Amino acid sequence: MTHQGETAPTAAMLAIGDELLSGRTKDRNIAHLASVLTLTGIDLKEVRIVADDQGAIVDALNALRGRYDHVFTSGGIGPTHDDITAEAVALAFGLPLIQHLEAMDRLARHYASRDLPFTEARMRMARTPEGATLIDNPVSVAPGFQVENVFVMAGVPGIFTAMLDNVLPTLPGGPVMQSASVACPFGEGDIGGPLAEIQRQHPGTAIGSYPRFDGQRYSTELVIRSRDADALSAAREAVEAMIDGLKAKAA
Repeated sequence: MTHQGETAPTAAMLAIGDELLSGRTKDRNIAHLASVLTLTGIDLKEVRIVADDQGAIVDALNALRGRYDHVFTSGGIGPTHDDITAEAVALAFGLPLIQHLEAMDRLARHYASRDLPFTEARMRMARTPEGATLIDNPVSVAPGFQVENVFVMAGVPGIFTAMLDNVLPTLPGGPVMQSASVACPFGEGDIGGPLAEIQRQHPGTAIGSYPRFDGQRYSTELVIRSRDADALSAAREAVEAMIDGLKAKAA
């Protein structure tokens, strides 16, 4: 159960790749994006994972970009035939797909410096929708790109993280979310009613309950989030008082 108080910029993530859906690759980018957006004061509201399918990417992207302030994609911008994210983004926006001149120049100089051929496959990494802005890639040069509120980045975690580091300072964030965790020795069935009342009395917070089971008994981790330190403290005190009251009754 959650209730969000102050409004903040919203975001969604679209993770792209057959390997994610087959289980061959364990996604690490979702957790990283969620954590850094929280610190930035941007609410990650939705995550979708789609296959390397142009129609699926277009449909998901169009649904997300109209609903949220920012959309971050990962995957599908490499040199191989199944890297089709650039085409899908261009189609979603109704823009021509071009060889971005600055991206071509960066890649050409990079491969020349390594005495490697700038092949047609490598040139694919310079494709963007017309008018896109490049996102720097300090790891392997091949850039991501931005079109309106959509940020298109690599799926390789190290490169995704580096690209995201370049994007975040350009975004207007909200107040930073703070959180506090409270260990509760009771299961959700015991605390559901009292916790709902605490949430009602503290609308400037979001209270999440996460059940635990150690093989013998249930317990719950309660996480309180707020962008207001005083509201967070007051809700935490109320939660701790609730737990103390339940312990007294059980004694």
